[in-house]
Amino acid sequence: MNVTAVFDIGKTNKKFFLFDEHLNEVHRSYVHLEEGSDDDGYACENLEQLTAWMLETFREAQARPEFEITHLNFSTYGASFVHLDEQDRPVTPLYNYLKPFPGNLYESFFEKYGPADEWSAATASPDMGMLNSGLQLYWLKHIKPEVFSRIRRSLHFPQYCSFLFTGKHTNEYTSIGCHTGLWDFTKHDYHRWVYEEKIDRLFPAVQPTTSTVETAINGKKVRVGAGIHDSSAALLPYIISNEQPFLLISTGTWSITLNPFCRDELSVRDLQRDCLNYMRTDGLPVRASRLFLGNEYKIWVRKLADHFRQSYERHRNVEPDPAVLKKLARFENPVYRWESIRMPGSGKTASPGTDLGIFSSYEEAYHQLIRELADLQVSSLYLAKGAGSATKVYIDGGFIDNRLFIQLLSDRLQGFELITTEAPLGSALGAAIAVHNRTELTGALSGSSLLQKTKA
Repeated sequence: MNVTAVFDIGKTNKKFFLFDEHLNEVHRSYVHLEEGSDDDGYACENLEQLTAWMLETFREAQARPEFEITHLNFSTYGASFVHLDEQDRPVTPLYNYLKPFPGNLYESFFEKYGPADEWSAATASPDMGMLNSGLQLYWLKHIKPEVFSRIRRSLHFPQYCSFLFTGKHTNEYTSIGCHTGLWDFTKHDYHRWVYEEKIDRLFPAVQPTTSTVETAINGKKVRVGAGIHDSSAALLPYIISNEQPFLLISTGTWSITLNPFCRDELSVRDLQRDCLNYMRTDGLPVRASRLFLGNEYKIWVRKLADHFRQSYERHRNVEPDPAVLKKLARFENPVYRWESIRMPGSGKTASPGTDLGIFSSYEEAYHQLIRELADLQVSSLYLAKGAGSATKVYIDGGFIDNRLFIQLLSDRLQGFELITTEAPLGSALGAAIAVHNRTELTGALSGSSLLQKTKA
């Protein structure tokens, strides 16, 4: 069986899939890798362990006699770089995009290249420190100049994964365009600060996201893709299979609502509320709103388990309870004080201070948590919608398995058609699509069970 292999690298889970010629999943494996520490002691991806897992996982898949891997691609989280020296060895750790960014460095940057609002509007990037991954290079240049001097190539994370199997340096739009602060959307080129700081010399030439290179891997020829940012990958199957406007909520550690049909210019207020632009594989902008949904959820289900002395896994078994929801109607205002979600307009997270003692049970506290997260998700969706006319909403990713979340979301989206996909494989499927040309896709997608949908 000829198959396409995809590594789908999230912050929490690292996944490997094989898809048949109709893009149906025929194999999957997951691993959770413990984080390491960077040179400042801050938690980060364990790059050495991840690299070893990827190479070994692919070798094992190639050795299976029932599969012939013809294509390979990569979908990963964005806002992350791997910096290589002259020998193509990593110079730095894969810094965590949540690593704090020095305030005084912010000031010096915007004195040169601001004001901040103008910079954000041009780059479609709210100022978010390391989440603007281009600023990571500015930080290295001015805070760790000796380290910076050894960098010869900086690869976005998806392109580093591709490099592991091809040895080639690549660059593409979806990684450049994910709130990196590098790209000037008004000029369709790197922002002037990239040239003035001579950062541009570290980047390979931009090539199509759908480009591939034939490579011998373990003695077998495979067409290897350039890699793709996961949110942009999640959008591809829907763009190809829809002629009418739609919105896509791609859930996970981040919940990203994507609108590829809106051409509204971003306002400063939009940017302050984490509404920004991504880029499609062809370089066109995609209006998007971000919500740190999965991360906040993970924080609070652990807190709930500790407070109510339940196992951590308890949250997986909570079913929607109308009686509990009715009781919770007494809370007209939010109860939870978010610890990682930026509050609209402030650029900061709220101070912790939620009193879980007001709830009589784990179920009550959990239902209220999901109520409030659903409210935030609806607000995020309207931000991405802008002035567009889309009323069809797809949702994929990990949260489609949360029946309470989907029910509450559906209740709040009257006038919209909310559709869940059958399996949370959006970004992996998109990465598989990206390494096949459009002619092949038309026939393949018509037979793909992964595009079957269910109304919420």
